Amino acid sequence: MTAKILVVDDNVANQKVLTAKLSAEYFEVLTARNGPTALEAAARESPDLVLLDVMMPGMDGYEVCRRLKADATTRHIPVVMVTALDGIQGRIRGLEAGADDFLTKPVSDLLLFARVRSLVRLKQMTDEWRLRAATGERLGVESCPDPSAEGARILLVEPAASRAGELARVITGEGHVVVTAANAREALERESGADVVLTNLVLGEDDGLRLCSQIRSQPTSRHTPIVLMIDEEDVASLAKGLEIGVTDYLVHPIEASELKSRVSTQVRRKRYQDRMREEMERSVSMAFTDSLTGLYNRRYVEAHLAELVRLARTRQQPISALMIDLDHFKRVNDEHGHPAGDEVLREAARRIASSLRHFDFVGRYGGEEFVVVLPGADAGTAALIAERVRAAIATLPFQISAPAGALELALTASVGVACGPKDAPADLIACADKALYAAKHAGRNLVVSETSDAAEAPPRALSA
Repeated sequence: MTAKILVVDDNVANQKVLTAKLSAEYFEVLTARNGPTALEAAARESPDLVLLDVMMPGMDGYEVCRRLKADATTRHIPVVMVTALDGIQGRIRGLEAGADDFLTKPVSDLLLFARVRSLVRLKQMTDEWRLRAATGERLGVESCPDPSAEGARILLVEPAASRAGELARVITGEGHVVVTAANAREALERESGADVVLTNLVLGEDDGLRLCSQIRSQPTSRHTPIVLMIDEEDVASLAKGLEIGVTDYLVHPIEASELKSRVSTQVRRKRYQDRMREEMERSVSMAFTDSLTGLYNRRYVEAHLAELVRLARTRQQPISALMIDLDHFKRVNDEHGHPAGDEVLREAARRIASSLRHFDFVGRYGGEEFVVVLPGADAGTAALIAERVRAAIATLPFQISAPAGALELALTASVGVACGPKDAPADLIACADKALYAAKHAGRNLVVSETSDAAEAPPRALSA
């Protein structure tokens, strides 16, 4: 995972230690030694995460965090405060300032890397939703107002009835509705519609981490924040939980003010992301979808790609594009009629979309051609995703209705891969289209990269 981390600490030795650890994990590291410099760097460089020392001369970490969260250009950057203090009041003060988490010095490598990767994934997903909403606004779709953060539905999973009652009283005191579950089975039955899931790691005979994984895999709760309640010694389990999708955590004994603050933070984040998704879906349904497949249309793809390429160039990050063409598609229309061809296109769109990462997007470019944009993907990652798409088309026959009865059609696709950023968005599409042509020329049902010297020699196929 490539990401840009801003380390803010007035102690040079601490800076060097964190820089060395993060660089060894292939993160790009920026540094700042005081609050004003940190604010300037955050606005200028747009990092994916800020590791912020609390105790600094002049402007302390709490004030830096407040200013970051008050600025529209930086408020969506996750902030992890690093402190030598381990008091509850300091954590509450940081949460009220907008911090996403705390790490206590000396920082555990296991917890550091797990928390950084978890928050960076969240940031990248949020960035994509924000960017899609901005694309819609540029194309004339008005933004809807921010939703209310009151009256959230909280699923509390706690086998101890007395503890569940205490926690529920604190949360309902904030105006939220609490639904309780004593085990994993009840939790899965009641998770639908929850704004936040608050679950203990220890659930009697059930595995709390397995429950978190199941909640994260359900379509109805895929984006629901999960707050894990753990004991002090459960750092290894917490690191695993963050890897599988846990959003935040609380350590027993749980203090009421911290519980209220963390739950409120997650409710606001969930409502904001829901609003972003709703805006994107609304804008797309109005003007930017292909009526047959439900995918983005060419107009939206080209507008959004321009912004993604600009962002990739600014952040010096890769971006890739795939051009996908169904092989011999004309035969389907000629031999079985256009309704059968429409069924093939709809199913192909579904298979392509299900083969992508959650922040990638796919559009119908025209006819039987599809384009996929892969933010942050280098040549190797793009080739792997392209092969996954190709296999998704070719592995199973298409089930098609026809006047003479149901049909099974074996179809394949050719895929061209291009990596950028290029000088212009159109160049990225043109290179992917050239690679697609080479895949067709080489025999179809292939993935070919733009690096294959296809114009001068037989293309180097990345897969068959």
